[in-house]
Amino acid sequence: MEVNSVQNLCNYLITCAIRRCRISEDFCRLSISVKSSPQSTTPLLWISVSDTGVGSTLEEFLGLKFANDPIVADKWDGVICVATTSISDKEIHHFKVNLTETDSSRRMTKLHSVTKNGAKFSGTEVSLWISENIDDLLRDITFFLRKMLVLKAPVSSYELFRFSMLILPTIPALKNVLTSDFFFLKLLWSQCESHILQLASSSLPSSAPNIDQLKSGFEEYVSKHGNILNDVCHRCFSTGSREYLKVGSGVACSTGNQRSNGQVMEVVIIVSEIPETTQSSCFRAYDKKTEILYFKDYSPCSISQSSLDALTSIKWKDYGLTLRSIAVQDGCTLLEWQNLPPFAHIDIVLHSYHKQVLILPCKESSQVDQSLTRKAVKLALNELKEKNGGVLLSERALKICNYAPDLAKTIAGLILSSHDLSFKGECISLLGLQFQEITRNVVEDCIKEKIISAIGLNDIKPQRTREAASFLFDDEVIQELDTLDEEYEECEEAFGS
Repeated sequence: MEVNSVQNLCNYLITCAIRRCRISEDFCRLSISVKSSPQSTTPLLWISVSDTGVGSTLEEFLGLKFANDPIVADKWDGVICVATTSISDKEIHHFKVNLTETDSSRRMTKLHSVTKNGAKFSGTEVSLWISENIDDLLRDITFFLRKMLVLKAPVSSYELFRFSMLILPTIPALKNVLTSDFFFLKLLWSQCESHILQLASSSLPSSAPNIDQLKSGFEEYVSKHGNILNDVCHRCFSTGSREYLKVGSGVACSTGNQRSNGQVMEVVIIVSEIPETTQSSCFRAYDKKTEILYFKDYSPCSISQSSLDALTSIKWKDYGLTLRSIAVQDGCTLLEWQNLPPFAHIDIVLHSYHKQVLILPCKESSQVDQSLTRKAVKLALNELKEKNGGVLLSERALKICNYAPDLAKTIAGLILSSHDLSFKGECISLLGLQFQEITRNVVEDCIKEKIISAIGLNDIKPQRTREAASFLFDDEVIQELDTLDEEYEECEEAFGS
């Protein structure tokens, strides 16, 4: 990987620490420290990323390339210091890595090791000195860590790991003790102003699936406007609850062969519907645009091209949406919608990871990634439609719904005008009403609701199995639907064989 900015390097170091924590079988702590040097005439900062996961193999640092960029060279000399130890080691090993060195045999220098005196522990600390304004750096790291909060306390197939992240100023008295019961982030700015983002301990059990943790964290992220706020935005969500959030999720897994390595794609889609009576100027800065939040192996990053291609290939009109454009700006992917209602917003998060954790990421098949993304997104969209009647109806279904009021009025008239008491009683029973409730408006509204519900259920089915609007009075939950189109099935056969 080429290091073309200080922030790019910091993100990579955090990602490596996360990977080492995932490999560990114990609870791990990840810490980020930023300290300024008051003795220096230039804004010299010391940055440290440490973890208590497995020891580093050092290969993850030797693969870094120093960008031939004068801006980067002015801020950083290309040197990083590494201290690492494995559980079985008797010493803590210290190394200096000079990324500006072109001779690979001279890039790493082994320094003096420190004995562990018989203690049993593992971990890694990577540190470096840079010339950077502390406020600018903290702002960039804050943006990165706000996204990390979406994952809450992630649970993989093998272990649970939690993050404790602390950014320290130069004043020792302001240091804070982190608790293990919270996913806790405290940022202290250089002017000693405090900005706290605290996410309470999850109500979900530690054994809850990853997708449930992701859903819960993403709901928090959306309701707090990208975790900028400490609490739910009461101007947008007046009740303080998430009743205005319609949530759908999908999970797609590969077969775990050599090309896919047990790859998993998790997707959560949230449609926020704010009542028109709610006056809020802060609801969304992007208006009709959706920012795609993308995670790779538990770390925020730019979306892969194959996943982007998968999003482009989705038949959004089947969900009542028209995609106007897709733009990538400064690593941020934005989907712009043409026909989004004025008081609605769509948020999407994708998380791609491997069940089998490797210290160095393996090269992936773009075909596998695209297929898994496409499947998981469609599953999330379909679940959202199934659980929330009238949401994301296709263009065809919306046209049919326009006839529902007149049809309901006609059917209600036939029922209420009938002199056959047996027929009338059976109809009232099928509608789930009581005779004392019978008025023309009540019957019309009930029939209209049944019609729209049936249209919605029929709209979930694939086009090739879609039937005429039937089961108008059947409340049974439809069985799990096969949402794979022929294109995906062909891809699945290709990498599953």
